[in-house]
Amino acid sequence: MSTPDASEFIIDVKDVRPAKRHPKCRIYKVPNKLREVREEAYTPKLISIGPVHHNKKEQDNKEQDNNKEQDTKKELENMESLKLRYFKEFFCQTTCESQKEFANIIEKREKDIRHCYAEEISLPEKKDFVKMILVDSIFIIELFLRTAARQEYEKDDYILSKPWLEEGIKHDLILLENQLPFFILDELHHHIESSPSIHKSFIELACNYFFHIDNCKIIPKEKEVKHFTDLQRYFYYSPKLKSSDGIIAHLYSATKLDTAGLNFKKWEKKPSEEDRRLLDIQIKKPDPLEIFPCFNCSWLLQCLPCLKCFWCLKRMQTSLVIPPFEINHATEHIFRNIMALEQCHYPKEAYICNYIVLLDFLINTRDDAELLVDKKIIVHSLGSDKEVAKMVNKLGKEIVEKNSCYLKDAENLNEHYENWWNKNIASLKTVYFRDIWRGTATFVGIIVLLVTIGNFLRPFVYHK
Repeated sequence: MSTPDASEFIIDVKDVRPAKRHPKCRIYKVPNKLREVREEAYTPKLISIGPVHHNKKEQDNKEQDNNKEQDTKKELENMESLKLRYFKEFFCQTTCESQKEFANIIEKREKDIRHCYAEEISLPEKKDFVKMILVDSIFIIELFLRTAARQEYEKDDYILSKPWLEEGIKHDLILLENQLPFFILDELHHHIESSPSIHKSFIELACNYFFHIDNCKIIPKEKEVKHFTDLQRYFYYSPKLKSSDGIIAHLYSATKLDTAGLNFKKWEKKPSEEDRRLLDIQIKKPDPLEIFPCFNCSWLLQCLPCLKCFWCLKRMQTSLVIPPFEINHATEHIFRNIMALEQCHYPKEAYICNYIVLLDFLINTRDDAELLVDKKIIVHSLGSDKEVAKMVNKLGKEIVEKNSCYLKDAENLNEHYENWWNKNIASLKTVYFRDIWRGTATFVGIIVLLVTIGNFLRPFVYHK
């Protein structure tokens, strides 16, 4: 029997891409596990930006698509012609040399731009790649400039004159897979000799477009922003947040914590306070309650709301102070893309993911959502509180955490609920003070009991 040649076992691996990503990588394909939960949240519907969805039309033509996918494909095709119209109008008052100058800027940064994408780009030719980046970049810059000078353009502009189209494009520009590196947009904007906008920088234009913000104090520096998805993340989380080692394994629901005397409170800005961002959650507990939990007046104020006029009683309760969270039909898509970015780029600083997981623990049922809505912590336009609970629970699906910035807060909340006094008060409220009718019946029963005891003891007292 002949011995096999050792060369037969050699595997050719020359075409295998290195697993390590470039340090400048910042734009990712959404992981399949997240995409399978809600694919449409990550796919542009009106306009494609960058290389990830650039060849979508050609790829889709090879496949059998349903009607919805065909409609999306048609919208993307229509917007390509609109991009070219914006491109032409941007350069209508400039010379051809100006177009070449812009193209040269992109050509010089071609490698840097390519390194920003985690996946291999389907445009190997430099000419095609530079053209795509140039057209998409000029479209975004022109759109931002027109939005900043809205009164001048609104009547005649195809996008600004249609609110539904403007909002749809804005949502598409937030998608993680639909991004250009921020630095190339910033460089091209700096190259404009005379901008019709009063804004001085591209970051200010972007903040005005997405958030209607002109306050320079809260606008990030250009170097801090990687792309528009990252810009959205910046305005939600606080730089003060720090992750703890470990994740939240268990947390009682909002209604359970409420019955145990925890006061859910919407954060309201005081004149001396700085603005808080969405993720700035804080537990406030008066010092006496650390030693004497029975001094917690939350249960008393809930049973007898008329006592809320006494300021001293309102101070004697443990409060969870949460900035208001505004939810609309676009919120889920925005948060899904920010969370996908964190899963890929900020695994140890996934603060938005931490926030959603915390909400997922607090909101298990419609009653939990209703409680936070009643407290004005959640403001929504979804139609029902049940839809809020459903959205929050789905957002946390397939999210992986390495650590959590709310671990200590969760431990304190669990400790509050499991305290002997708070737990018994919770049981008492659930059984005897569940609603105003049962509470009234309980109160009347106590009065009747006291009167009965008084009548029973009266003969003995008078006899003496």
